[in-house]
This record gives sequence, C-alpha cells and structure tokens, in this order.
Amino acid sequence: MTSSAALLTAMRLSDSMLPIGTYTASYGVEQYLNESEIETADELGELLAGYLRGVIGPAEIVALGHAHRSAAAGDIEGIVAADERLGAATLPAEFRDSSTKAGRKLLELLAETEGEPVDDTGEGVATDADPLAGAAGDGTVAEFAAACEDGRADGHYPVVLGIVCQRAGLSAREAALANAYGSVSGLLAAAQRLGRFGHTAIQSQLSALFPVIEEVSDRYHDAELDAMCSFAPLADVMGMAHERADRRLFMS
Repeated sequence: MTSSAALLTAMRLSDSMLPIGTYTASYGVEQYLNESEIETADELGELLAGYLRGVIGPAEIVALGHAHRSAAAGDIEGIVAADERLGAATLPAEFRDSSTKAGRKLLELLAETEGEPVDDTGEGVATDADPLAGAAGDGTVAEFAAACEDGRADGHYPVVLGIVCQRAGLSAREAALANAYGSVSGLLAAAQRLGRFGHTAIQSQLSALFPVIEEVSDRYHDAELDAMCSFAPLADVMGMAHERADRRLFMS
C-alpha cells in the first residue's frame, strides 16, 4: 500500500505546476494542428492513444522501469544505460532536448529544495512529511546528477522520474502511471492553450485515455531494457517539421 506521502509525491511530480518546463513543449501536437491533421477532440484523443502505445509505453516507461529497478539495486550504470538507450530511441532533436531539459530541471529542483531532516551521518533522509527531503544528496540521485554533469548521461526526464519515484517509495508501476498521466495531461493542455478545444472536450479525452494509460503502464513498467522500441513515424515527422515552422507557440 502506497503511503499518503508517497501518493502526494506522485501527484506533485505529475502536476503541470512543477517548474521543470514541460508546459513549453507540445511534442509535435502543435504541428498537427498547424497542418490541420487534427480537427476534432476525438482525433486528438486517438493521436495521444497512439503516442501512449507507440512511444510513451514502449520507450519512456521501459526506460523509467529499468531506472527504477537499477536505483533500487544501487546500479548507476544500469540507470545510465536506460538514459542512453532512451536518447537513441528518440529521433526528433526537439523531443530529445525537451526530455533532457525537463530531467535536468527536476534534478536542479531537488538540489534547490534539499534541506532537513538529515540522519546522524549527515545524509538526507525521506520522511512521511516529504519523501523527497534530501533527495539530491541521496546515493543514486546524486550519482546520476554527477553523471549528467560530467557528460556520461543526458538526463532524460523519464529516467530521472524513475529514480526519484523509487527514492520516494513509489513502485515502478506507480511511477509509470505518473509519467504517462503527466505526459498526456501536458499534451492535452498544450492543445487547449492553442485555442482549438474547450475545457469539457479536453477533460472528456483525458478520461477516455485512462484505460490506455493503465494498459501501457501495466505492460511496460517491468519490461527489460532490450525490449525498448519507439514507433510513431508521423509524430516524429511532425516534430521535425515543427523545428522549422514559421509559427510556433511551443518550443517543441
């Protein structure tokens, strides 16, 4: 049973208010709208279901789950391997940049908010009040942050989220749900901010996507790293086209 503090942490990490910059990204959704490839809310929902089944599940959640397991085992090389493979599976440069910016911002946020309490060795410890207290000084989090600093890792967001959630006491499946929900809600919010869809339509699509979020989380959270794949060719093309679009509200 997840503790209340861990559940609140999951909510915090999947909240768009978390200042890591994910609200600046649309992962190609803006380009779909620019090129009139999406006209209705149902078409938007179908697109995001495709993202979940083609990218978020088989690539991001696989990397997250492997990072989570590696963090539990204190295996920093396993975490770096998940980060490297996720970068290789992410073709559009904008998508890679958005992922690494968000991941590194989350690491920076942990460092900036680190504080008491600490144990008698001076190391940060989690508490029921805040499972992330002192997380930046924790072994695997600190080691991975150092790997990002010295160029051994890029710091992709799903990988960082996996090790942070493991540290906070969330299971790999719960971390996968938080990642998938955060991704979907962020993309729906992007479509809404572009002025194409109203609040009711967006909330309806979010509810309709819950079963798909559960499906990909259940299927991929414990998959082996060599099972990682990503297949969303049109989304990749839209992301690459967005890099050169004349009209852009979002960075990616």
